Parts: sequence; C-alpha cells; structure tokens
Amino acid sequence: MASILKVDALQGVTAAGSILVTGEGNSTTTNLQQGLAKAWSHVNGAGTTINDSLNVATYTDSGTGQGYQNYTNNMNSAFYCQTNFSQWTDPASGNGFSVDGAGNVETTRCRHLHYENGSLTDPQQRFINIQGDLA
Repeated sequence: MASILKVDALQGVTAAGSILVTGEGNSTTTNLQQGLAKAWSHVNGAGTTINDSLNVATYTDSGTGQGYQNYTNNMNSAFYCQTNFSQWTDPASGNGFSVDGAGNVETTRCRHLHYENGSLTDPQQRFINIQGDLA
C-alpha cells in the first residue's frame, strides 16, 4: 500500500529554509532548496514571446541572436549557474540543438547569446535555466 503526503508548505526543523534530502545509497544529502531551478524560460526564437517560464518577468530582445531574461525575484549575487540552450534549423541536416553563450550575468537578469557558424543568429526556440540563491 502506497503512502500519500499532502502538505501546503515544508519547513526545516533547525532552519526554516533548509531541508536535507538523503540521496541514493543513504551516504550523501542534498539541500532541497539548493537543488531547485530558481528561474527558467522557453522563449520563441525572435525573443518576442515567453512560451512558459518560472520567475521570469520579461524577455528583452537586444539584437539578432541575443537577449536578456529579466527576473521577477532577483538572484542573491551574480555568481549563479546559467545554462542556455537553443533549437535551430541547419539547412544541411535539419534541426540542430546547441548550448549557447552567456554574458553580463547580473542579479536582476541574464544574457542569452546564440551563434551559428560564428555569427549571432536568432534560433527557433530559446531555453534558459538558472540555479543559485534567490535574494
């Protein structure tokens, strides 16, 4: 018989914002809050429409192949992890996927850069994932 736990909020016993989860093999623990994505977005290639997101207020297109993801709730510092990924069409082989560049990482926003063959180009879709500490 399976158990079901239904709650509206989780709170650590020793620190309200800290819950440890025991990993596989019972030898390590992970802080639950540290392992969660703090912001992410799926943006169309032109940078004009956010298809879906978490903690993203807007996406600002700042030119061909580049733009800024602006946070609803800021990051604690500019030292967080940003992963950029894009889908694009390669005329020779069809759909392509790439890990893209980042730059100008700030507490209020991050930059996304997409290059194809050495040039900034708008992809078909943009995917941005942020992990770190919220302010």
